[in-house]
Amino acid sequence: MPLPSHPLRKLGFLTIGLFDEADPRRGHESTLEIIELGERLGFDSAWVRHRHLQYGISSPVAVLAAASQRTSRIELGTAVIPVGWENPLRLAEDLATVDILSGGRLNPGVSVGPPMHYSQVEQALYPDTGDIEDFSYARVERLLDFVRGKPATDFSGVEGFEVFSDRVQPHAAGLGRRMWYGGGSLRSAQWAGEHGMNLLTSSVVKAEESEDFAEIQRSHIRTFRAHHPDGDRARVSQGLVVIPTDSASPEQREKYEEYALKRTPRTATPQGPARMMFAPDLVGTSEEIAERLYAHAAFREVDEVAFALPFTFGHEDYVQILTDIATRLGPALGWQPTA
Repeated sequence: MPLPSHPLRKLGFLTIGLFDEADPRRGHESTLEIIELGERLGFDSAWVRHRHLQYGISSPVAVLAAASQRTSRIELGTAVIPVGWENPLRLAEDLATVDILSGGRLNPGVSVGPPMHYSQVEQALYPDTGDIEDFSYARVERLLDFVRGKPATDFSGVEGFEVFSDRVQPHAAGLGRRMWYGGGSLRSAQWAGEHGMNLLTSSVVKAEESEDFAEIQRSHIRTFRAHHPDGDRARVSQGLVVIPTDSASPEQREKYEEYALKRTPRTATPQGPARMMFAPDLVGTSEEIAERLYAHAAFREVDEVAFALPFTFGHEDYVQILTDIATRLGPALGWQPTA
């Protein structure tokens, strides 16, 4: 585990990919440039969020297809695709295609549940089947089966001049082992472990047995590994909002601190009927952040992270934050950049 004597093995980052409605190309181009920068800085992975009917990335698979052609080494992930918006068979085809194009670098993260604001989008999304759509874990099971090569039909062979397969094509060997579940509860952690997925644990968890964020997150990680075939070797990536200020300008530092301060009240107690707990944003020098991470009960359980970039900052802010993470915070955690 990442104590000073156990270095951080994998370092990644996560971006929402915001854009201006009047100029969406510029925002998407900024996201791709940030991913390219991440590769140059030696990051192990770059992850994109998923936003429908908002001004953020609505099609992460398409964005990562573009990123795969502008990078050669960095792993590319989604954190996360809400499968309630997707047809599992079609999504499996898209994921496999991008994995092939990337040379086996895709790390798809998914989650389950009804689409956000479902009553408002049901008629647009599922006008004929909305009342019978299954938004349970079974929807992810279907996706896993298709990605892992289980038959999607009982027909295969030649029909005229066309050749048909009984499983999703292309088949991306190894992709099934790189499927991640974004979980924030004990139930989801257990389910992901039982189904041999990897676990993405973020800055949001459900307060079930405690109101201490780090203790809750640690219990999720341990529950996941207790039910995973790989046990303590099962992969977990932690995603906290981390904002180092080493090379930030005074104006940037003020903006970062104000951003975190506005979000701090929600971290004090569970929020809403679901009792969701939010982790505090970590703002400060890399030395200060490393000290706080080493004291974090859940961070001590993992050896890979995907630090989340704040939602609303500018391109130049992300460049500064990523550069400080790669050149100062990462090494303070024992991580070494990939050449």
